[in-house]
Amino acid sequence: MGDWPLEPPLGRGINFEVQVENLDPALQRIMSAGWPIFVEPEEKWYRAGDIEIGVRQFLVQDPDGYLLRLQQEIGERPVSQAYPDRSREVRSSV
Repeated sequence: MGDWPLEPPLGRGINFEVQVENLDPALQRIMSAGWPIFVEPEEKWYRAGDIEIGVRQFLVQDPDGYLLRLQQEIGERPVSQAYPDRSREVRSSV
């Protein structure tokens, strides 16, 4: 094994997800403390099989470079028709 020096940011590439029941109090406390928001609050939908799971989330970065993703679930919905499931399509090479 090599001896690689530790170089900041130490947390490069690491993203911790913290689920909270209500995102707003955490966001308010972080903003009141003057801590910078790394990724502004946003709504995202992630595919999980035949459904999409919705979340509200934002990210902060700690002094060592670790990302903390605070996330609140906002519900589920059927997979969007904008992104149809193509896993069952059979493509012919002919």
